[in-house]
Amino acid sequence: MRTDLVSEPGDPARPNEDFAGVGVPACGQGGCALVLDGVTPPRGGTGCLHSVPWFTARLGGALTELTVSRRDLTLPEILARAIRRTARAHADICDLSHPRTPQATVALARWSAAEVEYLVLSDAALLLRGPDGAVSAVLDDRLARLPRSALASAALVDARLRNKEGGFFTAAADPAVAARAVTGALPRREVRALAALTDGATRWTETFGAGDWAALFDVVAEEGARSLVERVRVLETADREGRAFLGRAKTHDDATVVYAEL
Repeated sequence: MRTDLVSEPGDPARPNEDFAGVGVPACGQGGCALVLDGVTPPRGGTGCLHSVPWFTARLGGALTELTVSRRDLTLPEILARAIRRTARAHADICDLSHPRTPQATVALARWSAAEVEYLVLSDAALLLRGPDGAVSAVLDDRLARLPRSALASAALVDARLRNKEGGFFTAAADPAVAARAVTGALPRREVRALAALTDGATRWTETFGAGDWAALFDVVAEEGARSLVERVRVLETADREGRAFLGRAKTHDDATVVYAEL
């Protein structure tokens, strides 16, 4: 197995809210790769005393440990347990019912000698390359399918869409959202390599249209994960005011890529 990982904050003056992990069991058979993208809250209270990086580190650490140690559990079961474990760490002192309690998007893959399992929740992405070179994208597109009018304000999103039926779901304090994730499995022989990315990295394709998913995968596989992030930064800087590519809440976003050849 060969891996490549990069995680870069959008603003060096602010903590990186992403999390990236690669795990290999002690037996050396199989492994896992994951990324989390912490959701930056709007100004105002979140009901929580902790930061988004605190939350993503806790949740990401639990996911990494459980994914490699509990082969008997499915990925949704693992996500549910990780959310529950993280919630217990601060439920006594924080209001976890607040719609902006710390939360994150998730892209997670686990492989064994027999199969590759995957889980995606919200707008992180998982790309899978087969032995013929074809690239398939595992996406949770519920947020992307919502009309822009529905996303007009943070208050509207929190009241009607965030972690609600007909809206979109993130990993926050309710383990039940794990059942809402996009999941599946493929025979190991059908996956030669994979890449998990936060939306700060997928901007290269989804926002700027610099290439399709296969082209993005080629950049990561041939030039390295850092090359993709550098390419995104060039495009962001060239369109600093967001005039050509609307819909960017931030000029530069945290960008994380985990690549693994199986």
